[in-house]
Amino acid sequence: MSAESAFREVVGRADLALIDAVHDALEGLWVDVPDVSDEDRLLFALAVSEVATNVVEHAAGDVRPTVSIRLAVDAGRLVAVMSDDAEPALIRLGEVEMPGSDAESGRGLALALAALDELRHEADDGNTWVLRRDRRATS
Repeated sequence: MSAESAFREVVGRADLALIDAVHDALEGLWVDVPDVSDEDRLLFALAVSEVATNVVEHAAGDVRPTVSIRLAVDAGRLVAVMSDDAEPALIRLGEVEMPGSDAESGRGLALALAALDELRHEADDGNTWVLRRDRRATS
């Protein structure tokens, strides 16, 4: 019998080790709540990875920002909340589009938007990203 909900938190500097830790945390969620469908796992993990990678890639300055990523799954949804202490970023999610097939980058937010039911960015003292995917019924 599986748990109905699970939670993980990853905190660290905005670097590649953070991305690895996020992947490990997601794997822990799937162990705790194994009835999450393969589609939900794949698309949520893709979105979380793309946004976390953007946070790492766009971190500026000599001192890498600290990032906190809270991951949760329950009977109805998968949620990630990422907060950092970096300079607030100007993001217009309503203007995000998939780049052309010859583009070498720029797909991350477009992929996340396609995979999620909600993607929100808030900038105040740092940046906060809210990612939500509603769990689909399995057949």
